[in-house]
This record gives sequence, structure tokens and C-alpha cells, in this order.
Amino acid sequence: MWSSAEIRKTFLEYFEERGHSVVESSSLVPVNDPTLLFTNAGMNQFKDVFLGLDKRKYVRATSSQKCVRAGGKHNDLDTVGRTPRHHTFFEMLGNFSFGDYFKREAIGYAWEFLTEVVGLPEEKLWVTIYQDDDEAADLWPEISGIDPGRIVRLGEKDNFWSMGDTGPCGPCSEILYDRGIEYSCGAPDCGIGVCDCDRWLEIWNLVFMQFNRDESGEMTPLPRPSIDTGMGLERLSSILQGVDSNFDTDLFIPIIKRIEELTGKAYEQGERGFPFRVIADHSRACSFLIADGVLPSNDGRGYVLRRILRRALRFGRFLGIEGSFLYKNVDVVCDIMQEAYPELLEKQDFIKEVIRLEEERFLLTLNDGLKKAEEIMERARQRGDNVIPGEEAFMLYDTYGFPLDLTEDMAEENQFTLDKAGFDRSMEEQRQRARQANKGEDLLGQERLLSEKLAGIAPSSFTGYENSRDESVLLAIIKGSELMDKALNGEEVILITARTPFYAESGGQVADCGIIKGQEGLLRVQDVKKLSAWILHYGIVEGVLTTGEGVSLQLDDPARMDTARNHTATHLLHRALREVLGEHAQQKGSLVEPARLRFDFSHLKALSSEELSRIEQMVNEAIWKLYPVTTTVTALGQAREMGAMALFGEKYGEEVRVVQVDTYSSELCGGTHVQNTGQIGLFKITGEGSIGSGLRRIEAITGSYALEYIKQLEDELKKAASALRSSPLELAKRIENLNNSLKEKDKEIENLLQRLSRSSSDELVNKAFQLNDAWILIEEVDIEDPGSLRQNAEMLKDKLGRAIVMLASIKGEKVSFVCFVSKDLLEQGLHAGKIVAAAAQVAGGGGGGRPDMAQAGGRDKSKISEALAEARKMVKKTLS
Repeated sequence: MWSSAEIRKTFLEYFEERGHSVVESSSLVPVNDPTLLFTNAGMNQFKDVFLGLDKRKYVRATSSQKCVRAGGKHNDLDTVGRTPRHHTFFEMLGNFSFGDYFKREAIGYAWEFLTEVVGLPEEKLWVTIYQDDDEAADLWPEISGIDPGRIVRLGEKDNFWSMGDTGPCGPCSEILYDRGIEYSCGAPDCGIGVCDCDRWLEIWNLVFMQFNRDESGEMTPLPRPSIDTGMGLERLSSILQGVDSNFDTDLFIPIIKRIEELTGKAYEQGERGFPFRVIADHSRACSFLIADGVLPSNDGRGYVLRRILRRALRFGRFLGIEGSFLYKNVDVVCDIMQEAYPELLEKQDFIKEVIRLEEERFLLTLNDGLKKAEEIMERARQRGDNVIPGEEAFMLYDTYGFPLDLTEDMAEENQFTLDKAGFDRSMEEQRQRARQANKGEDLLGQERLLSEKLAGIAPSSFTGYENSRDESVLLAIIKGSELMDKALNGEEVILITARTPFYAESGGQVADCGIIKGQEGLLRVQDVKKLSAWILHYGIVEGVLTTGEGVSLQLDDPARMDTARNHTATHLLHRALREVLGEHAQQKGSLVEPARLRFDFSHLKALSSEELSRIEQMVNEAIWKLYPVTTTVTALGQAREMGAMALFGEKYGEEVRVVQVDTYSSELCGGTHVQNTGQIGLFKITGEGSIGSGLRRIEAITGSYALEYIKQLEDELKKAASALRSSPLELAKRIENLNNSLKEKDKEIENLLQRLSRSSSDELVNKAFQLNDAWILIEEVDIEDPGSLRQNAEMLKDKLGRAIVMLASIKGEKVSFVCFVSKDLLEQGLHAGKIVAAAAQVAGGGGGGRPDMAQAGGRDKSKISEALAEARKMVKKTLS
């Protein structure tokens, strides 16, 4: 029997033997692609190659790509566990041709691999093609010998693929496996393209990228047609392992067995096994997403991860698990996948810790959600309403992970209804926000259009590592999206020169600024960006600039030097963080500009003052040791062997630049740096805080900025010391003494308030009257705060003993009621919820609650006396 690991290995080796370069899986977090929330197909990492924006040394590639489809346009979350084949996380095996081979070879490779290498029966295989693709219709029988009767033509929806509204597109051909009539839905017309039942299993899609679609919708043949294929490893494994479902393969069964151990319950097929399948799937997705740098948060990718994780927890509760458990599945996921994806093993402990903390946070927020739900109902009572607004129900769901059915149950128990339509509206608005990734498609289209316009312009050469000044030729002037011969005074344009020392914004480092000067004008460079092979200089023209003229390019040297200080300091900081906090403290983002640096990293709690002090000291010691900073350009594999660290969110080519700070630090980096750490001068941390769950941010300054900051701190310290009549060195002790004095004063004030409160409650107790051994106290009080009103009512009930206490207060134009009934009076029929409801109705409101405690609200404050009278009447009647 084939193991999934053997299938993956055999697939990659098969295509490697046929001239394909084996390319490792890209991250689940797409790099420089704003159109995607997650990597969801093997072709994602080759997108720029297909678009003509990037070139590789190979024209054939193969990969096993990590994919997630949860959130955004591609979302299988709700179907996971209900079908045998849908997942949030899955692996896509693929082979790709970039203008090399086309349909004939792609069909031949696919058929040979399936029938001869892994041995699928030919008679079990069916093929779909695009309805107008006669070429594919002829090639399939010729190459494979398949019966034309098993070739099905389908329309554009099923068998035509496109990257977007414009750009590369083409027909596709899908290979399906017939699992047998016993898996059929039983419908008379059951068949491929008609139904989506379990009989017909889609296993491999071959995309024939042969057209370019323009904005008018017209398609023209591509000069170099390409191939993009994708096959789900989980689906192929289920067939080759002879099981009914992907969840019965060796990719899932060990996880399901672990869930059985945790729950003490046996896994079953069908509906009873649904929670097991969801948890097994979500365990994989959470592990891989966290390994690739995604952490739980309230928006974007982190929000999707949080939803997946909390969904798994909810299904754990269905199986009887009350506490944290999901993190215990991580070890099993790592055991299964570590050979193919060693990053899981490297980050195993960190993944477990992130999941465990998020589980504990969710359990706490679930309790917080219960309290919040009570507050929502209390506000509704005070409005005289018995409807929970949809947007507040969604807030419980979105912020507290509160399942809708739980909110509905609470509403029913408290005689409330739920605005389900409002909830659905809020949910749709959230989905629209989650689709934010698609906004990048416009940007991608603009870049593609500009690239086409620049097709005849020579690429730019960056000379800024060696020089801050250069002489060059003005190759192109762009205004809007059009190429111009001249740029006139005041016009906002983009310039492209043959050579440039200007660094284009990249890797967190801001662009250089400076001047590009021609014979009759100049451009003050405000921004610099890179588009494919061209470096674009943005700015406003003074005078006149002309295409083809010679120009001088001069950087703002002090700004460049300040940026270099901060960039090298960022590398030193990264090393210090990992040294002090642990290897999990990896860079998740950065900003390097002349005046400051900002560094985002993974860590699960706030840094202590001692840790910050150690980190700052380590960086300064590295500065004062005058370490040399050197750069080397080498192959990516060689750089990794050298120990160079690759950073989150960066896309690397086959050749990379390694920046080494003596033996202290080694990172892949394309930015500008000092030549010696001594040039940084001084490093000072100015801030540290959270930017999301599991993400921290340090802000710092260097050089003269750090010195000026320390001088400002010293000045402020002197002012504070003077104001408190102390010396700077004695200031902390002086503040401590003042705080102690204030605490004593606070205690005195608290004692006075308690005496005043006891006096007020004693006055109220005197207003209570007795009926049949029960004390009744129903009065208006001058307490606006609902919490204090409730606290006083409960205190009076405890003081009176066998009693019913109801207090009412006016705030603005509205009335609040709160009622407590001692337990021994409940048997006599007293019900706090009914009492406050009757009173609130008199005051034009509504509400209710438990028999022993309830709250309500009224709209008409003038009716407060009548409302209290109604409550007294109801209590007397019940007790008589």
C-alpha cells in the first residue's frame, strides 16, 4: 500500500527525471501578492513568471505546495468534515511549464504517472475538457487510448481557467476517478458535470494557459503557452490506500486516534464522526499557519486562524472536552509531516504554546461573553425592549467567539428574541472586510499594464551599494500610465534611468530621497519603487526634463547614512531578541527610515524591563565592539549553509545577498548598511508593545537621534525632580513616599464612604415592613449607577434576611428597577423577574430575569411611584 509520503516523493522524482526543477513549497502567507489571503494553489509562487514579470533559470518546475482554503473567495471551511474530500489545509502536487511544453506533454505525463507509476486502472479514469477545446479532445484518445465516451465536454464555469478579469487564461482538463456505482447519489441523471456526489472524485486538473484576455474581453494567443497542473495529495492517497475518505488515510488517522485518546470516545463514520474530522483537519491547518508566521488576531489572516482554532474547540466541547486540548494534537501533526516540512519540527514548541494560549484565552472570553450577554439584555430591559440587536449578537460571536445558538438559548431563557436578520447583515459586512485581499487585483493590473508599456526599455542597474552619486541617461518619463518625451515644471512624474544609486523601498527599508538633475531641470525624488527589472523614481519636476538626456543622480547623504545605521541596528536587535527571548522571536515585519526603526517579532507576552535592558545593552555592546559589516552575493543554498537567516515576508531569488556583522549576525538582506557597527554610535529603545496576539513591536532610534532623545529625557527628569522638590537621583524614592501617602488618604476616604453607605442603608432598613414573617422593602433611591443599585439591593436583602427587596432609581428620563428575593421566599411563589416586569410595564418599559434576581427598565420616570405601588401590591397578594 502506498503511504502519502511515498506518493509525494514519487511524484516529485517522476517529474525531476523529466527535466523539472523541484521547487520547495512557498509559505502559506503569499509574498508580495495583495490579491491573496493565503496560498491556495501550486501556481501562486509562479504567478509573476506566468505574467512575464519574473524569470527563473528553469522552464519546467514541480512542487508539493502547502495550501489553505479558508476565508476570502476560496473558502472550504463550512464543508470540512461533511464531505470526504474538503479541507482547510491540503497539499497540491503540481508540474509547470513556462513556455516550454504544452498540451501533448502535459496529458502524456499525467496519464503515465497515474496508470503506469502508481497503477490506477485505466477504466476507472474519466476526463473533462472545455467544450470548445477540440485539440484536447483529439489528444486524449491519441496519447492515452482512453475511450472517447469517457471524455466529457463542459462549459466555461467548469473547464476554463483565468488568473483574473484580464491576463493569462485558457481551457483546462480534469482527470476524475470513478469510485463505483455504490458511491453514487442514486439520481437517474447522476454523472460528471451533472452532480457533485461522491462517485466522481476529481484528482488532477491540467490548465492549458494559451490566451491573453484584454479589458474588452478579447482573447489572443500567448506567444509562449504554459502549463499549470494541480493534484490533491489527500485525494490520491485515499484512492491508493483503498479507503472511502481522505480522513481514513495515513495523513489523518493518527490525529483521529489521538482525539479518541483525549475524549475516551471511538471514532465513527457518518455524522457521529463529524467533530473528529473537523478537529483533525483544523489541527493541521492551525499547525501549518502558525509555522508560517500567522498568529491569532481580529483581522485578516489572523482572524481566519482564530476562527479555525475556535471552531475546533467548539467541536471538542461537543465531544465532552471542557478545557484546552487542541495543542496536544500538534505533536502528532509534526510526526506525520516533519520529513516533508521540517519547519514544523523546528517550531513545534512555539506552535503548541500559541495554540494553548489561544485556547485558554477563548475559554476566558467565553466566560466574558456570558457576562457581556447579560449586559446586553440589561441595556435592552432599560430601553423597555426584549430584542437582542443583531449587531450585538454578532459582536458576541466575533469578539468573544460566542456561538449564535448559545446566544439564542440565552435569549429564550430570559424571554428575549434575537434579531437574526441584523446578525446576518453584520456577518456579511465582516465577510466583505475579509475579502480585502482582492483589492490588490487593481494594483496588479496597473503593474501589468505599466510593464507592457516598458517592454522596450532597458532594465535599470542599481549602483547604490557603492555610490551615493552617479551619472546616467534618462530612459523614460511616465506621467499617469503613459510614456512622455518631456516632463514640464510642476508635473508629477516617474523617471527611469539606466543607472541609479537610489534604493527602492523594499524589505522594510524606505526609499532614498535626493535629486535627479538634467540640463534644464531636476526632479526632487520623493519615493523610489521597483517594478520587475526597472527602478522607478517618483517626484515633481522643476524646469524641464527630456527623454534621452544625460542626468546626474545625487542621494541625500545624511538621510542615507541615518537609514543605514538603523538597518544594521535592526539586524543587531534581531540577534539580541533571539538570544534573550529564544529562537521563536522571529522577525514578522520592520520599518527602517532615517529617524527611527520599528521591529515586529513573534513573542507571546510583554517584555519585562529587565529583558528590554538586556536587549538594549547587547545591541550597544555589539556597536562598541566595532564589528565589521560585510556583504556577499551567493546562491540561496550556499547562503543557508553559511547560516544566513531568511526573513519572514521576503521573496528570494536563486542568488541572494548575505549581510554579515562579523560572527554576531548573518541575514539575507538587500538593504543598505554601515561598514562598521561603530558608525551606529548609540542604540536606544523608545517603546515596546503588542500589535496583536503573539506579536510584539519594538521601536528604537540610533546615532544623533538617540543622543537627542536621552538629552530630552534628562531635561524632563530634572523638571520633574524640581517640581517634587527632589534631586534626579532621589526622584524615585520621593514618588514612592508620595504614593504611600496617597494610599493612606484613599483608605481614609473609603472608610468615610462605607460609614455613609451604612448610614443610608440603615435608613432604608427602617422603611421595610413585615408581612407573614417576610420583610418587604420596595423604595426609590438616589443611585444612578446600575452596578451600585444592584449591590445595595443585594446588601439590604442579606441584612433583612427573609426578604424581598426592590429598589428603583431615575437616570435622565428613564427608570431602572432591581429586585432580589431570598431563597426561602421563592417557595411561596415570589418571582423577582415577574415583579420587576410588572413594575416596568407601568413605567412604559419591560424586562425580567431569574426568580431570585432580576432587572428591568422603564421609559417614563413620572410613573416611578405607581410602578413601586404595583410591585408592593403584587408582593402582598402573593404572600397573603
